[in-house]
Parts: sequence; C-alpha cells; structure tokens
Amino acid sequence: DGRLYVLNYGLASSVNVDPIEKKPLYHFHPGSRVLSLGTVGCNFRCLHCQNYSISTAKIEDYPLKQLRPEDVVSLAKMYNTDGISWTYNEPTIWYEFTYDTSKVAKKDGFTISYVTNGYITEDALKEISPYLDAANVDVKAFRDDFYRKVCHAKLEPVLTTCRLVKELGIHLEITYLLIPTYNDDEEEIRDFCRWVAELDPSIPVHFTAFYPEYKMLDLPPTPIETLNKAYTIGTDEGIEYIYLGNIPGSDRENTYCPNCGTLLIKRNGFFILDNKIRDKKCPKCNFDINLII
Repeated sequence: DGRLYVLNYGLASSVNVDPIEKKPLYHFHPGSRVLSLGTVGCNFRCLHCQNYSISTAKIEDYPLKQLRPEDVVSLAKMYNTDGISWTYNEPTIWYEFTYDTSKVAKKDGFTISYVTNGYITEDALKEISPYLDAANVDVKAFRDDFYRKVCHAKLEPVLTTCRLVKELGIHLEITYLLIPTYNDDEEEIRDFCRWVAELDPSIPVHFTAFYPEYKMLDLPPTPIETLNKAYTIGTDEGIEYIYLGNIPGSDRENTYCPNCGTLLIKRNGFFILDNKIRDKKCPKCNFDINLII
C-alpha cells in the first residue's frame, strides 16, 4: 500500500544519565543532567566511528530495551534529570520515536536536545522544532571529498541543517573532530571557521581530538599542536567561543568573555567548578553571553 513501517520504534540500545556538557553542549543549561538515549543504526558509514558497535548493528543482533514515550519521561523523572538528549547514534534513525517522546516530555518541562550528524530533511527538522531546544551538529570536515570517502555522505546538507537550526531558534553548537592528514590542514580549518563566523560568531565550536577507532586504527591521535592551531585560527576568524575536547586538563574547556577575557565558567572535564555568569552577562564588562539558562 506504499506505506513505510518503523521497525525500531522505542528500541533503545543505550539509556544513561549524563551531564549536558558531555554532548557536548556548553552553553545550554550549564551543569544540568539529561537522560541520554540511543538506538542502533546510522545514515552515515564513518570509517572512524567511535560508537560503531551500535551504529553498524542490526536490530536483531543487539540487545534492545523496548520503551514507550511515557516510559522515557518516567525515567527522566525518576532520575531527577533536567532534560532528555537523543545521542549515541544518529537520532533521526528513530525520528518518529524521538518526535513522539519529545512532544510528551515538553509538557512536563524537560529540555530536549539532539546530537546529530545534521543529515535531516528540512520538513523533519521543522516538524520537531517546537519540541527541540538544542542541537550539537557534528561537522565532520569542510570538504565534500572527505564526506564522500570517509562518511559516504555529502557536506552541503549538513551546512544547510546548521543554517536552518539557527533560523528556527534552536540553540546550536558545532563539533569538529580533527583527524590527522584528513581534515586538519590550516586552509580547511580556516574555511570552516569563516563559515561559522559568517553564520553567527557566537556559535560555540568544539574542536576535539581524534583517537584511532574502527577502520582508522592506523592513524595517530590528534597532536595538541593541531588543536591549539585550530583554536588560534578560530579566534582570528572571530569565533567567540571555542573549546578543545578529548584532552583532559586543558584550560580551553573553560568559557571566557569574548570582550574582556574574564574566566566565566571553569570546568573540569564535563563538570562545572565555578560559574560567574549572571543574567547571561559578563560580571566584569556586562557583555552579552550566548547562553541558555
């Protein structure tokens, strides 16, 4: 009859409670806790996927827990979380369940976030937008050649999603994993940073370190020098909030005022040690901080 039937509705591979910073979302309800859920499968086939055990799995081959939207909300309440985050694998793989659950959860005041590769149709994103508060979009490179060879996808739909997320008023943060010799040359990083700055210089950008995984075990981890180079380039191009991830102990996981340089949020990994921001402003110079509280 021409209808498609969802086979993975409510089938969860992973259910955990995480700090929101783990997504990573650093400017969205800092210090809050979210119920994090994922299923199996993905619409990409990234050679470096760190969650390949679930992204490449089939429903029949993985132990899955059957949940209803009401079950997810009950778990969020039981664990006293502030929100629900769709993560671990690509949320659009079980879009119908994330939509139904998010709609129910919003009635109880929970925040909703997506951690996504950005491969979603305009219609689907617009449909869920009333129930989606934040998204971290993973821009995996800034060259279409990388997307074709490494992800079996295309770059432009991801950039289109980022623009639409902004237009719809959804809080946006972007992650860029720096993979040695693949997407870490200065020109590509600069092109990416210029694109972000043109979209909105206050978008938080997370440059993260690569570690050998899945089908890219022959590559070395990202050198700290590469991460620092990306930080400098992003700053030069006008991006106001840049973070370096997957390198424990870095002071570049903290939030600083783009105007006066005051330390605003001090972090240790995914945990906040101090937050000086008041009324979304720098306490020293009164600069407006891009922050959802």
